[in-house]
This record gives sequence, structure tokens and C-alpha cells, in this order.
Amino acid sequence: MTTSAITTDQLTKSYGPKLALDALTLDVPVGEVFGLLGHNGAGKTTAVNVLTTLLEPTRGSAEVAGVSVTGDPRSVRRAIGYLPENVQFYDNLTVMENLRFFAQLSGLRRPDGRIRDVLRILDFEGHDRQRLGTFSKGMRQRVGIAQAILHSPSVLFLDEPTSGLDPEGVRTLRETIVRLNSEFGMTIFMNTHLRSEVTKTCTSIGILKAGRLVHHDTLERALSAFPGEDSLEAIYFQVESEPAS
Repeated sequence: MTTSAITTDQLTKSYGPKLALDALTLDVPVGEVFGLLGHNGAGKTTAVNVLTTLLEPTRGSAEVAGVSVTGDPRSVRRAIGYLPENVQFYDNLTVMENLRFFAQLSGLRRPDGRIRDVLRILDFEGHDRQRLGTFSKGMRQRVGIAQAILHSPSVLFLDEPTSGLDPEGVRTLRETIVRLNSEFGMTIFMNTHLRSEVTKTCTSIGILKAGRLVHHDTLERALSAFPGEDSLEAIYFQVESEPAS
């Protein structure tokens, strides 16, 4: 049994002469909540898109749940859940109707029992007959996480999950991430530019700059490795200010 949920070796994605992801070498152990930090345009979403098989890498390799993202993308998709930054639903359908549709895409038969279980896990019972068009961004995110975990993935990818949420929505999402990791053992890869949320949810971090990974460590070691720095934000800006190697 592999001890790594995600591994990459010199993973690169280019668009013509532009390198969006530059030789990313990374190991995320099973059971981690990994936070990938970086400014807009640093390559975070490109990394997630390659790891979730939405983009093919230009070169290099990656495995998720022990499976190659290029060699067996279908098996990778079965092993992962994915919540994009702007999750799309059918607004005229209810929560149950939307989740039935996504469950069928995931190959689940007779999914209603599993949907009710997931809504209970997310403390979202009682909303199953409401139409998505009436929901706030935070409520839509809860449904987005529900669709991402219907098939019980071992690895969950979250792309800028707190984008556009109010403080209450951020707090609820943070609690959900911690619970999915601690109670259900999901490895979580969270892509974000909000350093404050990383300190409250993540066990390890990486900092991406111009497509290159310039820092990777456990959160505990990252906070202790910079004498005199008492916050992740200070570490982030110190690393960001250093010249790229």
C-alpha cells in the first residue's frame, strides 16, 4: 500500500513558450491536508488541472492514489473528488436532483441513500428539496463538496474553495475540511491564496512562484524554520521576495 497520495516528478505544463508549471516535484503523504499557496497566475490551478486529469502535462510524471494521471486517467478520476472554484449546477433542479445526476456520472446505482448520508455528514439535511438557484455561494459550496465526495474518494482536490465566501461560509468550509480529513481519512489538496486559512486547516504547505515550487514543508516546521517570523503570511512574503532559482 502506497504511503503517498500524490507524487510528481519534474511535472511541467507549458503553453508555447510560457511555462505555467515548471518541473514540479512533490510528495503529499496519505492523510495530509496540503495547502498550495501562490499569487494569482503562479500556476496553482494548472497544477490541480493536471493532477485531476483535466490537462495533460507537457513532460514529467504524476501519480494520484498510486495511479499515473497519464497512464490511467480513468482510474485516477474514480479515486478523486474535485471542487472547482466556480462549481456549476442546474439552478432549476433541487439538491437531490443535481446530486442524483452527478452520482450517475460517477457510476453510482440507486444513489439516494448515499446522497442522504453525505448531506448528513455535511450537516446539510433538510435542503434536499430546495432548488439550487435560491442558494448563497456558501450553500452552493456545500453542495459542491457533496457531489465531490459522493463516490467516497480517497483524495479531494479543492481549487480556491473559499473564493467569494462570507466569513460564516469560510468558517463552515474550514470545519468541513478538517472533519473530512480527521473522521473520514481523506487526503486533501487545497489550492488557495488565503494564508490565514492554511494555518487553520493544513498540515503541510507548498509555495508556488512563477510555476516553480519554492518552499515545501510541514506547517509546523515551516513556522519554526523562520526565526522571528510568527505567521505564515510573513513566511510567504519572505519566500516570495527571494529570487527564483
